[in-house]
Amino acid sequence: MTVIIIPCFNEAKRLPIERFETFIKSKSLEVAFLFVNDGSTDDTIGVLMQLKSKFNDQVEILELKQNVGKAEAIRQGMLTAKKENHHYLGYFDADLATPLDEIARLLEYTKRNVVPYIVMGSRVKLFGFSEIRRNVSRHYIGRVFATVVSNMLRLPIYDTQCGAKLIHSKVVSTLFNEKFSSKWMFDVELFFRLKNKYTDFECRIIEIPLKKWNDIAGSKIPFSYFLQAPLDLLRIYFKYK
Repeated sequence: MTVIIIPCFNEAKRLPIERFETFIKSKSLEVAFLFVNDGSTDDTIGVLMQLKSKFNDQVEILELKQNVGKAEAIRQGMLTAKKENHHYLGYFDADLATPLDEIARLLEYTKRNVVPYIVMGSRVKLFGFSEIRRNVSRHYIGRVFATVVSNMLRLPIYDTQCGAKLIHSKVVSTLFNEKFSSKWMFDVELFFRLKNKYTDFECRIIEIPLKKWNDIAGSKIPFSYFLQAPLDLLRIYFKYK
């Protein structure tokens, strides 16, 4: 069984419940979902409870009374799901900018002889292959950011920030036991932690171009955060250097 963690903060009107229902009903994969309600002040919990009432075996809910941010919500979700000894744990964004169909593609790469610690989606637009729709300004800012991060890590990673990843249960404690320095750039910290702990990390990371990704309106990351991002990056870099 694979568990996908979905962090939710005020997602009552944005959560594409029908798409989750269709995916679960298809029974094409042994996948369960852990929705982390991150101190929402709208009716997110009501929407989630309705989904759980239909699919009790495939849907769990972790209720956080106060909003702690995406990084901490995913961290707590990971540590909760790890107790069940699942093979891979992953996370997707609640708006399903990455479609659930991509889970199957990511899982295919977990079956290699050298078992990957992280299988991650990448929002790279390839002519004739992928349908990637991104806000233009965010895309170009993201490319500058990704290039800086790749140089800092000294790894040829194209897209650390894509919200579609699978994590092997073996490394969950290493990556998630400690709180993150940044609530938006925790993905970068994941790679620093992996790099610092495992000597074979380079052959244990697989980056997969997504077939489809759509920039959904209503992102929780304020555009002004891009001004603070360089400071967060420096803080992370010197912490793990």
